[in-house]
Amino acid sequence: MLYTLDRINARLNDFTIGAHILDDCDKDTYGLEMAVEFIKGSISNIDDGEYHCNKTQVRKVISGVIGAASSVTSIQVANLLRLFKIPQVSFFSTSPELSNKQRFEYFTRTIPSDHHQVKAMVEIVKLLGWSYVSIIYEESNYGIKAFEELEVLLAKHNICIAVKEKLVKDSGVAEEIAYDYIVNKLLTKPRARGAIIFGSDQEVAGVMRAVRRLNASKVFSWIGSDGWSARDLVSIGNEEEVEGTLSVQPQANPVKGFEDYFLSLTVENNKRNPWFVEFWEDHFQCRYPNSSRTPYNKKYTKSCTTRETLSRVGMAFEKQLQFVSDAVMALAVALQDMHRDLCPGAKGLCEAMTPTKGSELLKYLRAVSFEGLSGDKFKFDPNGDGPARYNIVHFKQVRKGEYQWVQVGQYIEGELKLNMSEVQFKMTEKRGPESVCSLPCEQGQAKKYVEGESCCWHCFNCTQYQIRHPTDETQCQVCPLGTIPDKYHSYCNDIPESFLRVESALAISAMTISSLGVMATMFVVGVFVKHNETPVVKAAGRELSYVLLTGILLCYLITFALVLRPSDVVCGIQRFGIGICFTVVYAALLTKTNRISRIFNAGKRTAKRPSFINPKSQLLICGGLVSVQVVINIIWMIVSPPKAIHHYPSREDNLLVCSSYIDASYMIAFGYPILLIVVCTIYAILTRNIPEAFNESKHIVFTMYTTCVIWLAFVPLYFVTGNHMPLRITSMSVAISFSASVTIGCLFSPKLYIILIRPERNIRQSMMPTSRYSGTVKSGTSASVMAAAVAVTDSNRLSQTITHTVEAPSSKSSEIELKSEGISFRPKPLLVSRSTQTLATEVSNNNMNSDKAPSLVGNGPISTDVQL
Repeated sequence: MLYTLDRINARLNDFTIGAHILDDCDKDTYGLEMAVEFIKGSISNIDDGEYHCNKTQVRKVISGVIGAASSVTSIQVANLLRLFKIPQVSFFSTSPELSNKQRFEYFTRTIPSDHHQVKAMVEIVKLLGWSYVSIIYEESNYGIKAFEELEVLLAKHNICIAVKEKLVKDSGVAEEIAYDYIVNKLLTKPRARGAIIFGSDQEVAGVMRAVRRLNASKVFSWIGSDGWSARDLVSIGNEEEVEGTLSVQPQANPVKGFEDYFLSLTVENNKRNPWFVEFWEDHFQCRYPNSSRTPYNKKYTKSCTTRETLSRVGMAFEKQLQFVSDAVMALAVALQDMHRDLCPGAKGLCEAMTPTKGSELLKYLRAVSFEGLSGDKFKFDPNGDGPARYNIVHFKQVRKGEYQWVQVGQYIEGELKLNMSEVQFKMTEKRGPESVCSLPCEQGQAKKYVEGESCCWHCFNCTQYQIRHPTDETQCQVCPLGTIPDKYHSYCNDIPESFLRVESALAISAMTISSLGVMATMFVVGVFVKHNETPVVKAAGRELSYVLLTGILLCYLITFALVLRPSDVVCGIQRFGIGICFTVVYAALLTKTNRISRIFNAGKRTAKRPSFINPKSQLLICGGLVSVQVVINIIWMIVSPPKAIHHYPSREDNLLVCSSYIDASYMIAFGYPILLIVVCTIYAILTRNIPEAFNESKHIVFTMYTTCVIWLAFVPLYFVTGNHMPLRITSMSVAISFSASVTIGCLFSPKLYIILIRPERNIRQSMMPTSRYSGTVKSGTSASVMAAAVAVTDSNRLSQTITHTVEAPSSKSSEIELKSEGISFRPKPLLVSRSTQTLATEVSNNNMNSDKAPSLVGNGPISTDVQL
């Protein structure tokens, strides 16, 4: 302080600055008592009256106060100085409480607040990866306020406090057992190897001695505050215990010229320092001549020669002297600025500064900006604190048995820079200590916290289809349907969509079968179109045959819709097409079988021709049957629109299917066709014993039997393959194709045989031979007709005749002849009566078709009006 005052006064021209220095002995109560001493001379600052006891004593008016060092003393003194409006500038008091300008309006400091120091310490803890630390703090305003901020900041960064213990401020009061208790408490949490100590050097030295006594030297790693950072009092003698410490120290540079100045001092040339003699005696271990007797020099028997000189050997200078120099400089610059404004050009103090008004001086003090004796630029922050600049120093073993405090980083304005390559916690350990209560859970594991501990937990595995919850690490979350966890159970991955792909073997097989069926159907259509006017085609019933072939073609084509990737449109086409293709086929077959049944049943009862048996009527009946399915489909689509959805029959399946496959509502599409199949089968059975010329019914009944077998086999297969949708769709496609193939094979192959292989039989005479047959009509009996036909599939039976008796009221017999234009009964002149002849003529007329073309029923020809 005196050196800085000398430098300042050397530059001042208008006035000089002096100092009245008192020792507070680092005790708040004694410091307050000393403050009262110099306050006495400043009472006139607030009152014009002069209050002093000794009239002869020179009254000292104080303009500002430098100090104190400790925060506890500064708080006490600041409360007193505020009453007398005296600005105070501290050089070491770092308590965050002093930044509160509502309470400490006249307090400023050149050292940064512990608020920033606490932030720096937390940043170090974070960088080291510690999540579980202990805190020891001094039982003073300095330690308590720092602990409060530490607690908040650590919690904010999810760092838990394992143990928190107070250090007694006055080390002289605390016994060794008190320090042992603190260390034992730390040892109860062995996983908390990192510990923050916020205290002064004397108290921390007591902790380190307790660590050595309890043989815990290699257990803990310390984060230290500026109160004991780089202090020999702590480290000397406790090297193994302090080794590895990282501490925060306000950044300071040497005061230029001070070391040379100090080394040049002697007792004789430094009379103004009343404590210098004590320092001299302590440094040289001798008693200075004529010095006062003190508790410290009474043990010295050797007298000083007064020729001793100071040297750098064995001399350690305080590293933070810059803050003392800056404090003196700040107050001096403020007085100089105030003098320039209030006393311009005046030598000495003018009336405006006699005495100096503290409130005015405070304004100038807060606004100062200067370059200190250390070379650093200085300016107070808005809270009246020094700039937040810290050095991170590290106590390590540079060589075996040799320890040093080494700077390894900086913390400037909220940014930590730490050279981890220089950090060495223990010489024998390559890695830094781990200070965590529980290790992080592995991927796919969740935490179960220990009761009362927010940083201690047990890990448990998530189940097969669970991942750890993305926001709550204490829970596992089930993956949604259609997803499964990755191998680390960290994310839910989508299961690839499964559907019948066009390039798959199943789809290719189904399309191959359908393609062959389409070619076969088109071949039959081509043959029929080419031979459209031949007797066989006419006898087959051209109109219904083309309708039937259209339905068969649709059955084959629906496969190509079934193998497409499901979408709403494709699902609609599938739903509509499956029902329609079957309905067209079996509506045509039902119309055929119904017509045959009605014709021959009518022939047994009456000679009158049945109604609705001509081609136009047959097409209308068939169309009416098909329209029922169309109406069903329309209603179905309105009530339940077709939709492509994802189906999850198991946790590991993701099927892209039409919604109708899931709830078996596809059976709605088959319901009506099944009804047609059942009715058609019944008609086929009822007409299976008609005359051989009409035995297409036998082919129809065989077709229906085979169709029923196919679909009885398909239905259970459809439901069994519910988890394998591609196989289900393929089996449906193949079943539809097989049904169409059976129909085209049974009903059209006999006709193709005649058209292509035996074309000589595809003539009118071959269809309707003119052989004569006899018949007898008996009186009083009902009329019955037996028609003769030619079995077109059996060449050996083309000329075979069948005799059918017609009973009539007359007892005479008659002869029946099968004409090529239809069925007629030509009686023999000598055997048939007029009534019999009339009956035959009537039957012939009623059964004639309008176009007079012959037609085939199965393997035999019948008249056109009996087409199937």
